[in-house]
Amino acid sequence: KRLMSELLDEIASHKVKRVCVTGGEPLAQPGVHELMTSLCDQGYEVSLETSGALPVDDVDERVQRVIDWKTPDSAEQDKNLASNMQQLRPSDQIKFVICSRKDYDWARFETDRMALADKVAAVWFSPSFGQQDATELADWIVEDRLPVRFQLQLHKLLWNDEPGR
Repeated sequence: KRLMSELLDEIASHKVKRVCVTGGEPLAQPGVHELMTSLCDQGYEVSLETSGALPVDDVDERVQRVIDWKTPDSAEQDKNLASNMQQLRPSDQIKFVICSRKDYDWARFETDRMALADKVAAVWFSPSFGQQDATELADWIVEDRLPVRFQLQLHKLLWNDEPGR
């Protein structure tokens, strides 16, 4: 309880309206559900960035869930929890980190197969830093007129993926 109170005080000291719960896999952390609910209760807009490997069904309905759906070339596709995709809310977002043209084609197929653009607030395609050329991915999206958004991993571009930034 003391740690939770200290954390909430720290967040309040930054005078922000929006809080993103992320880093590693936040759903694996004890107390994260209580933290997100407390933040919502205090009037923050809260989002959760999750790997999609753990269930999202018990996340407070006021929290916007951003689910990273692992692609074949990520070597983590087996961690995708299929039940998460069956529980999508209109406020959710799905993110595909694209490592190759093969990943792009797979993500494009999955987006269409699951009608993701019609189910969630946004579908993101992001080039895997150091693996997939960003311009090339953007060109594929434009050429295919995909109903997705393009995203760069800004923490890697701006701060060289420095911990704590």
